[in-house]
Amino acid sequence: MNPDQREHAEREQASRILPSPPWPEPAPGRVEARRAHLLGEINRQTRSRPFRTPLRVRRSWGLALGTAAVAGASIVVLGLGSGSPAAPGPVRPASAASVQLLERAALAAAETPHAKIRSGQYTYAKTVGHTSVLSETKAGDMELLREDEGMEEWTSVDGSEQTLQRKNGNDVLVPGTPGRGSLNSPTYTFLDALPTDPEALLKLIRDDAEKNHGDGSDSTTGPDQEAFVTIGDLLRTGGAPPDTTAALYRAAALIPGVDVVPEAVDAAGRHGIAVARTHDGERIEWIFDRNTARFLGERTVLVEDSAWGNSGAVVTSVALIGSGIVDEAGLST
Repeated sequence: MNPDQREHAEREQASRILPSPPWPEPAPGRVEARRAHLLGEINRQTRSRPFRTPLRVRRSWGLALGTAAVAGASIVVLGLGSGSPAAPGPVRPASAASVQLLERAALAAAETPHAKIRSGQYTYAKTVGHTSVLSETKAGDMELLREDEGMEEWTSVDGSEQTLQRKNGNDVLVPGTPGRGSLNSPTYTFLDALPTDPEALLKLIRDDAEKNHGDGSDSTTGPDQEAFVTIGDLLRTGGAPPDTTAALYRAAALIPGVDVVPEAVDAAGRHGIAVARTHDGERIEWIFDRNTARFLGERTVLVEDSAWGNSGAVVTSVALIGSGIVDEAGLST
């Protein structure tokens, strides 16, 4: 199948699995510009050297890839965006169906009223879900456990106050203050200052990913996968301004290997359609409401049998069930 036939087939697939968009399609010039960018990224990616993933801890309410010793047992937590060593191969551009869905999500986000933010306010996010834990007992047996990741979180819009987390009815102030914020610990002010041009935004995210996941590093994740994970983390905060959220969706459409999963269920039991990227036997899915293109949550699904489970198992899943701007930490929207 040549490229034109493949694109035609993908567009037919998109028309079957996606409802008609209530907004106009992106301009042809924008599509062509994204296509040229994608092809350039693929050429660069295929020249990259193999990566190996280091152990690391991510933000996102305790989802992490790491090891710890607890009561004589070894515990490994599987987080969104983890992976095992594997040599990269050629990666196709984002599918037509995924680009269409991400554009619908971007247009829906851009229609959201831009809130007037003032100092002293907080972004609020409420999540439900779980992460998987492999525990090695004293006897040497491996046990797969599921840990609750339900939480409420309040982050100072300008980073001047400590972040408040509420889990299982217990309130904890996160040590230190976010300050201006970063891609791994964003504040509203930080997100509002990000470029809203999708190519510029993706370059900023990829440049940050290159530091720890690019050529010459020990990472197997690679900048493309890390960029996808980072954007997912930012979306899951629920605290980005509408223009920034729209730009994040459009930036994700520029990442090679992104595709659509026609049916997905979030941690709150809501059915939707997902934008996904597969890496090292794991598929990270961003789940959207099929009708409104509103972001619902994220999950990681095994596509190969591994120590974490059989192919098809959902090993992590976090749903965003509440978000907004509040005047005080501890208040909900």
